[in-house]
Amino acid sequence: MKNGLIHLYIGDGKGKTTASLGLSLRAAGRDKTVVFAQFLKTGITGELAPLEKLGIRVIRSTVKLGFTHRMDDAARTRCGEEQRCILDLVREALAAAPVDLLVLDEVLDAVNIRMLDEGEFRFLVENKPPELELVLTGRNPPPWLVDRADYVSEIRKIKHPFDRGITARIGIEK
Repeated sequence: MKNGLIHLYIGDGKGKTTASLGLSLRAAGRDKTVVFAQFLKTGITGELAPLEKLGIRVIRSTVKLGFTHRMDDAARTRCGEEQRCILDLVREALAAAPVDLLVLDEVLDAVNIRMLDEGEFRFLVENKPPELELVLTGRNPPPWLVDRADYVSEIRKIKHPFDRGITARIGIEK
């Protein structure tokens, strides 16, 4: 791609990760190099094996962390270290070889809860290789990022089974 653009998939609705996965699938199907990094997510999810079978590099934490709002100070510190490690691995992947599509799934949430430094994140966005297509997901993007983005798609929750106590189901939400 000669002119890589920035995509934001934002909001409180289900589908931000799913949208980024769809774009990753499309890019891989056209022999593009894809790196898919997930922040704040651990455990086995249904997308991991197919992504790797397609040759998509997945970067994520292997340490089970849990929900950040339930963490004590030590767990929050460990979680922040893991998120910074993921960002370092992303930087290494970009430096090692050309990447056509980079997805930073839930990166906005990691920045919002201060697990990642916004200045470092902003530097990465503003200094991305010109040909890199960049997808960022999460909630509450800072105004500078909305201004900088080429696509902004908001996914709004109108109704969700979680509100009735139905937890994530294998093959659907995880």
